[in-house]
Amino acid sequence: MKRITLSIAIAVGVAGLAGCQKQEVAAPAADADYQKVLIGRLLDAKPGDVIEIPAGRFAFDRSLSLRVDGVTIRGAGMDKTILSFKGQKSGAEGLLVNAGNFTLENLAIEDTKGDGLKINEGENITIRGVRVEWTGGPKTTNGAYGIYPVQTTNVLIEDSVAIGASDAGIYVGQSKNVVVRRSRAERNVAGIEIENSIGADVYENTATENTGGILVFNMPNLPQPGHTSRVYRNKVFANNTDNFAAKGAAVASVPAGSGVVINSNDKVEIFDNDIADNNTANIIVSSYFSTGYMTEKGVAKAFDPYPEEIAIHGNRFKGGGDKPDGLDLKALKVAMFGLGGRLPDVLWDGYVNTARPGGAQVCVDNGAAQTLNADGPNKYKNPSLVTDAVRCQLPPLPVVTLPVDSAAPAVKAAPTA
Repeated sequence: MKRITLSIAIAVGVAGLAGCQKQEVAAPAADADYQKVLIGRLLDAKPGDVIEIPAGRFAFDRSLSLRVDGVTIRGAGMDKTILSFKGQKSGAEGLLVNAGNFTLENLAIEDTKGDGLKINEGENITIRGVRVEWTGGPKTTNGAYGIYPVQTTNVLIEDSVAIGASDAGIYVGQSKNVVVRRSRAERNVAGIEIENSIGADVYENTATENTGGILVFNMPNLPQPGHTSRVYRNKVFANNTDNFAAKGAAVASVPAGSGVVINSNDKVEIFDNDIADNNTANIIVSSYFSTGYMTEKGVAKAFDPYPEEIAIHGNRFKGGGDKPDGLDLKALKVAMFGLGGRLPDVLWDGYVNTARPGGAQVCVDNGAAQTLNADGPNKYKNPSLVTDAVRCQLPPLPVVTLPVDSAAPAVKAAPTA
């Protein structure tokens, strides 16, 4: 394995690096020179290379890209090695990776013009100890996605942080075999989003101060429908930031104050989480019909808009539901529970796939937690508490296993009686 060290201590020019087998690359005093060096190293990278970036803050005015499999990029820590794109003039991302067997660890990417870190069509992807942040706080002009693997396989995101994304902080889309763990998402529109992905375990994360904490979505007109996601042992609290997504974005319809949101996805298990103080509802289960996009965008005939085989059990709820976002939800709360009341912990729009035996199969077996059917199919005219009607159990979903992940749980989660 060839190790490429970008070291402040030794001043080495770009031209002198070309013939070295073990290359130690300095960070020149001028950011413009440093940018050239790092871009050159990424262009010249070979499988097995480890590109080390030292502690320091380094400014870039254009995107970085990598197209070679088997490369590791490593910093000195997410608060020590900082790649700043605040003055970015060209490129749509901070770092764009079109490669597999890729690892990025221990650094920060700040203030990109577009997405922070995008990994496209690779397999065996590890993102560890990475922070992506827009330092000016929540703004519609911030980049859409922080950490953004799409059309990938065997994805591990751990011990990472995403702050300020105008769509999703940590987003995994159209992917297979995904683990997101021990990470933190705050002040994004969507904190953590699993979209059109197959086989995802999202656990031991913290999602707070987002518009919506953790989302499991299926969107139409994409080549892969998603299913089989487990959301467990997370802390999802106080996700009450006003929605600042760009107009027309899918997450623009997410009400502020949403804890965990499932939309049109199948086989989702939500258990053993601490979910608290999300002003609209701690958990929302909805269909595509409730997003407001059905009249604006056509959908493929094969698209299934219903959430099915949804299991919610063993979670610990506290507060929430007392200040729902939007006039309709405010009116619903007052009509059913009075000015001083609150919406129940589980809010379901009530759409059911009548063509399938068992309908939507939303099973909420979560102690005293109540479930409200908002009666979406009848334009929300007759909402009702359906706690007993949906008290059922589904088989536990399988553990997601990754080829090189020795820390994965060894057993399936048992349903809570």
